[in-house]
Amino acid sequence: MKKTGLLGMMAIGVALAGFGQTTPASAADAACDTVVFSDPQWTDITSTNALTGVVLEALGYQQKVETISVPVTFEMLGAGEVDVFQGNWMPAQQKFVDAANEKGGIENLGVNLKGAKFTLAVPEYVAAAGIKSFADLGAHGDEFDHKIYGIEPGAPANQLIQKMIDSGDFGLEGWELVESSEQAMLAQAKRLERGKDWIVFLAWAPHPMNNQFDLTYLEGGDDYFGPNYGGADVYTLVRDDFAKACPNVGKLLDNVSFTLDMENTMMGMIINDGMAPNDAATKLLKEDPSVLDAWLEGVTTKDGGDGLAAVKDALGV
Repeated sequence: MKKTGLLGMMAIGVALAGFGQTTPASAADAACDTVVFSDPQWTDITSTNALTGVVLEALGYQQKVETISVPVTFEMLGAGEVDVFQGNWMPAQQKFVDAANEKGGIENLGVNLKGAKFTLAVPEYVAAAGIKSFADLGAHGDEFDHKIYGIEPGAPANQLIQKMIDSGDFGLEGWELVESSEQAMLAQAKRLERGKDWIVFLAWAPHPMNNQFDLTYLEGGDDYFGPNYGGADVYTLVRDDFAKACPNVGKLLDNVSFTLDMENTMMGMIINDGMAPNDAATKLLKEDPSVLDAWLEGVTTKDGGDGLAAVKDALGV
């Protein structure tokens, strides 16, 4: 995983070559013209990035989204090569935050989503057979093919699962963590569900999977995922000094917040309806522009104009 992360970082570093190579007088302006967001290929973050990006571009800025794993995201925030990460799930990412804070390379702008959850789950028919807790897994290794399905390599949640396996907790010694993309994991869950085969996998809200599957979130994983089924808040992080260098964009990012219903709907448009993220974001904001009042409070266009009016005009509302 470390090798993959470093190679990914090198490739992205080449792609971002030239950032920061401006004269001192123009450095701040150049940093604000194009705002670089990280996306670890999670549909919820793809959605929130698109919602924020549609507003940013209506204000006169450009958004650039880089596909980067969570560990590399923190490295690149610290290096000043990524500006924004709207996917800081806490407490799952605590060790990355602690390491970044020791180096002084990030700033937390606050919660953008409350009431999220993130832990292992099984289909309802598996729960009905008696699997309702982490402690129930080990005795049924054969039924699960001794596998737990996770998300992309390097994800903090995968590391928690691997630690759980390595420690032998819950009788999971010798089990295998299957790492893949979010989409591949859910496709496997859907395939196994059709045959009523057993599967245990990472599940979370917000996500339309909660409407697509009859899921049971497993109890007893508090030591790894936290209480309340991995209950979480999601925070917006920016690179150090970004909000100071780009106060207008910083104000927008500080204002922006989402709801579970909003993200579930947006993610469903992308996953189930096949819409492009920005098209889905535009449709959602046009259908419910009321969120813009709070998002754009105290925010102007890039050239100092009325931010709310500009965004509503761009959306045609």
